[in-house]
Amino acid sequence: MASAADTTPAAALSVSARLDRLPACRYLASLAARIALGGWFEFYELFIAGYIALGLISSGLFHKASTGYFDWSGFAAFTGCFFAGMFVSTVFFSRIPDRYGRKSTFTASMVFYSTAAVLVAFSPTAGWIDVWRFVAGFGIGIQLINNDSFISEMAPKHVRGRYMALGFIVILTSIPVVALLAWALVPRAPLGLDGWRWVMLIGAVGGVLVWLLRRGLPESPRWLAARGRVAEAEAVVTDIERRVVAQTGRALPEPSPVDVAPVEEKGSWREVFGRRYGGRTLMLSVFQFAQTIGVYGFSNWVVILLATRGYTVVTTLGYSFLIACFTPVGGLVAWRLAERFERKWQLVAAAAGIGIFGIIFAEAKVTALLLACGAAVTLCNNWLIGIFHTYGSELFPTRIRARGFGFTFAWSRVSSIFVSYWVADLLAAHGTVGVFTLIGAAMVVIIASVGIWGPTTNNRRLEELSP
Repeated sequence: MASAADTTPAAALSVSARLDRLPACRYLASLAARIALGGWFEFYELFIAGYIALGLISSGLFHKASTGYFDWSGFAAFTGCFFAGMFVSTVFFSRIPDRYGRKSTFTASMVFYSTAAVLVAFSPTAGWIDVWRFVAGFGIGIQLINNDSFISEMAPKHVRGRYMALGFIVILTSIPVVALLAWALVPRAPLGLDGWRWVMLIGAVGGVLVWLLRRGLPESPRWLAARGRVAEAEAVVTDIERRVVAQTGRALPEPSPVDVAPVEEKGSWREVFGRRYGGRTLMLSVFQFAQTIGVYGFSNWVVILLATRGYTVVTTLGYSFLIACFTPVGGLVAWRLAERFERKWQLVAAAAGIGIFGIIFAEAKVTALLLACGAAVTLCNNWLIGIFHTYGSELFPTRIRARGFGFTFAWSRVSSIFVSYWVADLLAAHGTVGVFTLIGAAMVVIIASVGIWGPTTNNRRLEELSP
């Protein structure tokens, strides 16, 4: 009798071939959207800092400038502690989804986040707010990696990019929502509670609702097969096939022959840094460190960047809401282009757009041009996000997907911790031009690293890309 070690790799390839031959349909799209619902409130929390910044500062709990990295009442500490929590979870605990499953990981991390968000909303001092922001970041860090792995493994190869981008259209609608809530609540104190605290509470409650909505999702059959649970994997695929046939009314084609040799690796950190995947790990780590400077250097500071131009609090929050409305448009661009153009070149194009429109934003003197360029930077930022989550999750095999992508993603958390301090210093010393010079330099790094060393991935089996 063959051992599990002998049969599991071949079985995993067979499961993959059955999934990859599935046609695009509403059921598969709904799976991607439902998984993405878990990310909706994660992105709500990721981007909340920029929109409640003026509320935190006007309350007296925080101040715009920081006297150093250990100034816990500086606004940079509020953002930095959150990303520090994400860094710890993505570096030291990213193996959890690879060990315990994509679906199983969701519950604990969502409860973790929701509890911490409630505690932030009711914390009396800047120090306690920073502590619970760290805890919230810890919970969300694992979830982001888990969701990317989950969607990429459920999607057929020819629509993997589109379904991942579809998920991010759902996710990115959270940003204009948090901007709108901040505009409505931050200048006020309903029931005597500061408006920014209400914005935090809404995110915490919503996280529990999303958990209830996602309870019926299947586990990733690719993960099940990779862990040797072949019978469960085949049962999940059979059920998916039945639903797809019932919805499309067409018989499924035979799976394409598998032309990739089975790999007997069980998955380890050594493999992440080894000969086969070490170059990808380095390239993605550099990319992740740089992309956060552009994404969060703008989004978490856009309200303050506008306020430095002399706009009132209400006007600034209104303008930031208009700019935020272009967030899901970036996801829509990623969805439309995901399979039409090679993903690595889309990352290069989006980075170039962030740099160019950012410099114009910094120099703009007319409000209309300022808002147009702010919208363009937001669109390009979220086009980049919609593509890189697909791209990064494709570059590691199922057995180490979460820990490999998690390690590289952790470098974005490293730069996230410090980017607010850098932006605060540059804004004080050189104004918005200094801020966007930093962002432009980071985009040049992305263009070079991905353009030169990034592999092509479109319409290729996950097992072919990452055996």
